[in-house]
Amino acid sequence: MTIHEEYGHFEGLKCCIIGDISHSRVAHSNIEVMERLGMEVYISGPEEFNDHSAKWIPVDEACKTMDVIMLLRIQFERHQEAMGMTKEEYHQKFGLTEERVKMMKDNAIIMHPAPINRGVEIADSVAECEKSRIYKQMTNGVYVRMAVISDSLDGNL
Repeated sequence: MTIHEEYGHFEGLKCCIIGDISHSRVAHSNIEVMERLGMEVYISGPEEFNDHSAKWIPVDEACKTMDVIMLLRIQFERHQEAMGMTKEEYHQKFGLTEERVKMMKDNAIIMHPAPINRGVEIADSVAECEKSRIYKQMTNGVYVRMAVISDSLDGNL
C-alpha cells in the first residue's frame, strides 16, 4: 500500500530488501508479492542470510539503483556468534547510513517493517529522514490488517 501510494504503480519498480532474508517472514512474503505485481526484487546483506532465489547485489549498488530500499531487523540475539561481527560492524557494512542515503535516487524511498534497531540496520538520523516512509508503512499496515479482518469476518475472503 505504501509503495502504491508513493508511486501509483508497481510495474517496473526496483526494490532491494537488505538484512536477514533467511529468517524473515516479511522478506519471503514481500518478495513473492512484489514479483507478482511486476516489481524487480533484489536482496543484500550478509551472504549467510541469503537463502532466496532473488538476485543479490551489494548495498552501495542497491542504494544507487533502487526505487525502494527495505531494511529488515537483524536479530542479534539469534546471530551474533554466527555472523562474527558486532552491531557497529554490521552497520558500516550493510546498514543504511547518511552517506548511503545521499547515493539514493531522488525519488527513492526507505521502508522497514519494524521494530527498528537504530544504529544497526539504519542510522538513527535516517529513520525519520525525508526519504523514510517507515512510519507511513506502519500506519498503512494497521489499516490493511483491519480491512482483511473485516472482510474475513464478513465472509468476503
